[in-house]
Amino acid sequence: MQGSALALSPSTPFMKPPCRIPSYKLSHLPALTSLPKLHRISSVQRLHWQTAFGTFSSSYSSSFNAEIPASFLSSNSRCDSFKVRAAQPATPGPESAGEASESSGLAQTLQLGAMFGIWYLLNIYFNIYNKQVLKVYPFPATVTAFQFACGTVMIILMWTLNLYPRPKITRSQLATILPLAVAHTMGNLLTNISLGKVTVSFTHTIKAMEPFFTVLFSALLLAERPIIWVVSSLVPIVSGVALASFTEASFNWIGFGSAMASNITNQSRNVLSKKFMAKKEECLDNINLFSVITIISFILLLPSAILLEGVKFSPSYLQSAANQGLNIKELCVRSLLAGFCFHTYQQVSYMILQMVSPVTHAVGNCVKRVVVIVSSVIFFQTPVSPINSLGTAMALAGVFLYSRAKRIKPKPKAA
Repeated sequence: MQGSALALSPSTPFMKPPCRIPSYKLSHLPALTSLPKLHRISSVQRLHWQTAFGTFSSSYSSSFNAEIPASFLSSNSRCDSFKVRAAQPATPGPESAGEASESSGLAQTLQLGAMFGIWYLLNIYFNIYNKQVLKVYPFPATVTAFQFACGTVMIILMWTLNLYPRPKITRSQLATILPLAVAHTMGNLLTNISLGKVTVSFTHTIKAMEPFFTVLFSALLLAERPIIWVVSSLVPIVSGVALASFTEASFNWIGFGSAMASNITNQSRNVLSKKFMAKKEECLDNINLFSVITIISFILLLPSAILLEGVKFSPSYLQSAANQGLNIKELCVRSLLAGFCFHTYQQVSYMILQMVSPVTHAVGNCVKRVVVIVSSVIFFQTPVSPINSLGTAMALAGVFLYSRAKRIKPKPKAA
């Protein structure tokens, strides 16, 4: 049909075409039965078709033939126009709506479960590869700077490929984020110092003390008074860490002190981050906030690592590491894998935090610590005494109780 043109215009008013079909009054209803079931219409005029999706306008240079069922014709006693209406789509019933919500809820649950699994798996591999690297290459500042460099490259690729929107950082935002980045840098550096001195399981047992410092800094910096159940949950945490420390075969004061100091810096970062996110005009989403902090941490730590440890990527240092069990290729590959896992597991953690409540995230973090401790003990065949296992279990149980106690809302004070 070369001379036809079809246009969709929902906002165009309905125009009555000239129609030669006589109008029928209510008294003539019996005569409608004598009409044929199909009416053939010929017209050279512009026809308007009003459907549920809008008014279609069609113009023809030749006669237009259409067969329209009589049941679709609508007439009234006032005007001699006709309308062709499409059948309205059936609205979903409550049963189909319920099935759709159930299927979407199931898909979201499966997605969340997969993300928790990826989070745990990346943590396991990071701690294993990181420990293997630090064991033969004892330069924690250089290793940490390299891990931040891997994260920086991944973030730049993420923004360049438009996988995630790049934020626009103002000077006031940068001034607020800078203390968070300093605390983040120190926390990760101190954790790697501890991992280089003591076992992975012992480092993570000490890091189970994080809730204690969270409560402490929240009270000091945010003036938040904890409820009695939160304070009670700290007792098994502190007791368990003390018991595990006294019976740890690989106990080292540098390893113990750096792990405890990492708790202080990490939790001060979290409390400051909470204070930062409370300012709406300064607010960034979790992923972009973490990305900006990672880039700043790399910029801060790179010159510090060179100043503290010197340039340790020379062939002599790499060969020294190769003499202790890892050749140069294995050292480079495992360093890259550790850097990839280091950034990715934290990125996934922030993605999970955007999907669940902070309390649910804390419970998941507690389970993650159990998984990391058990897997490291199995992989490195770490000797663990019964009393040491009891102390670790007490500390982790206290962390779980703490996360449950955080669900309890304090009763409002009576006026």
